[in-house]
Amino acid sequence: MRRWAPARVHKLSWIAAAPLSVAYAGILAARSAWWERYAHIPPLPTVSVGNLTIGGNGKTPFTLFLATRLRQCGLRAGIVSRGYGGQASRNARLVSDGQHIVMTPREAGDEPVMMAKSFDGPLAVARRRIDAIELLAANALADAVVLDDGFQHVRLRRDVNLLLINKSLGLGNGWLLPVGPLREPKSAIRRADALVLVESFAAAGSSIDFSARDIMRPDLVLRARLQPSTLTYSENGNWREAPLLLDRRQVVAVSGVANSAGFHTMIGALGAKLLRTLDYPDHYDYSPGDWENILAAAQQAEMVITTEKDLVKLERFASPEIPLYALRLRVSMEAVDERQLLTLIMERISRAISTAEPRASGIQGGNY
Repeated sequence: MRRWAPARVHKLSWIAAAPLSVAYAGILAARSAWWERYAHIPPLPTVSVGNLTIGGNGKTPFTLFLATRLRQCGLRAGIVSRGYGGQASRNARLVSDGQHIVMTPREAGDEPVMMAKSFDGPLAVARRRIDAIELLAANALADAVVLDDGFQHVRLRRDVNLLLINKSLGLGNGWLLPVGPLREPKSAIRRADALVLVESFAAAGSSIDFSARDIMRPDLVLRARLQPSTLTYSENGNWREAPLLLDRRQVVAVSGVANSAGFHTMIGALGAKLLRTLDYPDHYDYSPGDWENILAAAQQAEMVITTEKDLVKLERFASPEIPLYALRLRVSMEAVDERQLLTLIMERISRAISTAEPRASGIQGGNY
């Protein structure tokens, strides 16, 4: 994501777009006020993970990290996603029961399938996310759900609202789209129960200090780190891991993400020599012709490096001609921050189950 300062926008264009930003703010305010009164109450305790800006903030890796940790604590946690880019998200569908993935990236969207590859719990998608939660509840597949990219989904009540902010990018110029990067006004931070400042591996040491005026509402401010852990490759549809050894390796980078520059920076920071970069639109659906172009670009390279969400769409083309790897990203937190986060969530979920009989499905004991 760009740093979004007015200087980067032509002055006349910025002036022309400013009224659109103001109008957008009015629409969001009316929408939030309506759904604050009439929001759907999900049948399972719900933890929402989201952000305030466009671009990469690590919300999908954080969703996977959190759902996995909750399962390790003894909670049967599932994941619910909107399924962006998928063709079958109008009705609730089960992407995976934790054992078998039954939808393709074209059907479910790339990010749900990507998460399902690494998650041992159920994952469902639906355009109306309440429908996906009801699907998990009706089939007794989960005790609680983690909602991916759910901060703006105000039509659904949640028990914990987590807001992620990229530590190095902050809130940009503070303007709403299309003038700035904000999906909502800064005042929306007040809805968060906890703020998680995410530091990216490639941006270590570059940060923005948030004042009390910026933070406004959440009493709990935590820190997380998003960093590459291994290389991932596909073997007969199953993902395997390889050591993260890129120093002085000649690579071609392929990505269809919102922040391709950040992806390139991360590869360079790992010591690889980028021969060429091929950037596609976010959630891009690769064709055989695209793969031929990638092979042609990689003739002098030792490997092709892509993202995990691109690997789920490119793995069907993988051939012996050139190794295809994805950079696997992992979220980590300091023990004290993780303990505070899990304590908040488990307390809220326990309270929700004890006070709402139709929701109750039991929580197994666990250490966190």
